[in-house]
Amino acid sequence: MSVENTNDSLLDMFIFETMQLTGQLEESVLISEKEGCYNQGAINEIFRIMHTIKGSAAMMMFENISVLAHGLEDLFFYLREEKPELADCSAISDLILEGADFIKEEVTKIQDGLAAEGDSSALQRKIRDFLINLKNLRVRENVEDDNSYKAVLYFEEGCGMENIRAYAVMNKLQEITQEIKCIPEDILDSDESADLIRNHGFVIFFRAKKSHEEMNHFFMQTIFLKDMELIQLQEKEEEAQEKDEKQDLKQEKTGQQTHSQQSIISVHVAKLDKLMDLVGEMVIAEAMVVQNPDLKGLELNNFRKAAGQLRKITTEMQDTVMSIRMVSLSTTFNKMHRVVRDMCKKLEKDVRLEVIGEDTEVDKNVIEQISDPLMHLVRNAVDHGIENGCDRKMTDKPLRGTVTLEARNSGSDVLITVRDDGKGLNRDYILDKAQAAGLLHKPAQEMTDKEAFGLILLPGFSTNEKVTEFSGRGVGMDVVARNIENIGGSLSIESEKTKGTTFICKIPLTLAIIDGMNVRVGSSCYTIPTISIKEFFRIRNEEVITDPDGNEMIMVRGNCYQIQRMNKLHNIETRITDLEDGILIMVEHDGKVACIFADELLGQQQVVVKTLPEYIHRFKETGWLAGCTLLGDGSISLILDVARLFDGGRG
Repeated sequence: MSVENTNDSLLDMFIFETMQLTGQLEESVLISEKEGCYNQGAINEIFRIMHTIKGSAAMMMFENISVLAHGLEDLFFYLREEKPELADCSAISDLILEGADFIKEEVTKIQDGLAAEGDSSALQRKIRDFLINLKNLRVRENVEDDNSYKAVLYFEEGCGMENIRAYAVMNKLQEITQEIKCIPEDILDSDESADLIRNHGFVIFFRAKKSHEEMNHFFMQTIFLKDMELIQLQEKEEEAQEKDEKQDLKQEKTGQQTHSQQSIISVHVAKLDKLMDLVGEMVIAEAMVVQNPDLKGLELNNFRKAAGQLRKITTEMQDTVMSIRMVSLSTTFNKMHRVVRDMCKKLEKDVRLEVIGEDTEVDKNVIEQISDPLMHLVRNAVDHGIENGCDRKMTDKPLRGTVTLEARNSGSDVLITVRDDGKGLNRDYILDKAQAAGLLHKPAQEMTDKEAFGLILLPGFSTNEKVTEFSGRGVGMDVVARNIENIGGSLSIESEKTKGTTFICKIPLTLAIIDGMNVRVGSSCYTIPTISIKEFFRIRNEEVITDPDGNEMIMVRGNCYQIQRMNKLHNIETRITDLEDGILIMVEHDGKVACIFADELLGQQQVVVKTLPEYIHRFKETGWLAGCTLLGDGSISLILDVARLFDGGRG
């Protein structure tokens, strides 16, 4: 491997690990704020995160990131060792999150091939000044009586003879105290002790007439010490801590661990995309073999058996690859805690975010497409939906508002809802604004609540009179709706005045392979996603209703549906022009139903979705098309976008 390739691999690993660590950093801060302040576990975790980022950034020669991480590491080292009671937890959170934002911004620059030259000097000064003030406020305690301590020592990886090193620490510690207990107890007599210390640390309980600072200095002199936890115990706490440690050790020895190790490897997304493409090509190749026109009419029993086995293996491979690409929504959902937290501080509102179903999984490409729309919906709920404290008090609501983010599976789709308990949408106000902007497509009094609320998704519509940092410029909600529709999803709105508003996003599990029904129109073939199909049927001409504008409609079980002729939509020549000679396919999207007229059904199959080439988009209008696919006989089928069929094919 060349030096250049090695450097590229190191850079990719640095970017991946640093972005993951900053995500963990934000999550730890938000959890700590929810619990009131930073406990010892959170302080240790943040210290280790900053230590790791500092080291890896220094290795990659990104000095601005390394120096900033070092400053935050110093702050948390002091918090870990001194445990000051007067620390301002909110100010600490602000410093950490500001630091995390700077690091993420610099790493994004690196990822985009730009120079990471951001200036963090001002933030470094804020961290340094905060630490100095914290030290000045620290009240030092005079130690007169024996203090109880628990120390956990972690030695450097690969140093070897961990049990011998632990024994040396015990000997040195006996010079200042005789009251010592350690876990494991049989340091030298057991062959397992070195492994236990290596994996879980060396635990010591002792009493000494020394301050916490003095004992910390004592242990920091230990050779090959990687990390150390030193906790001053309260009365009666020592016995309970020792009991817990011994119980954990017993479980380790008997194989009854409370958690198990997993073998996990990181794979570059490009490799997964390539694998997915190959599986897609294999699905097409399998269809081309099984549906080969040369086999028509032949009785080939052995071939049919082999083809069935091939289809079984292909399906299993496809399912396995898809499962690899499936990613939990938890990472995306957890980002919203930060969004709500920052907006509450700026808007001076008290709002909590409730997350439900964050373990729901979708395709990684879908996750990337919905992250920004979800963020906008959450921001919109906090900014527009939730009232301020005074207004909530006047309506007998809890002073603290709630935004709920929920995900759940629904067949081959995932439903994501963003719900708030705020003031709700004002139907009359929305209709007035839409009418003034010329956005109404029918009289206001004839519109259902769902149709009225849907007006806020139209381009240029805004109910916010005041332009703020978050909204009010007449753009946003239409972009959210369009981005969700671009991945084959839909966005609908439910609202009740003074009770709250719910945005419902319906998104597909995957974008790569879909079940489709192939239909023929003239010499062309189209594929309709089966998830959108309600039924097929034939009709007689006398059943067709024609309105004054020439639109054809059909009554089905008391409901009237418009008929969309595929040959007219795409200007296709066909001999089948009489509705009696063709087939009607009833399709549904977001509560809207229509009937598509085609010449005949060709059959159902799984198809690999491929994007239309750019030159086709330039050549003609493709608003009704979601992509294309290759059929078993080698011909191309265009995939119909049912969602855009209802809005006139706006692309």
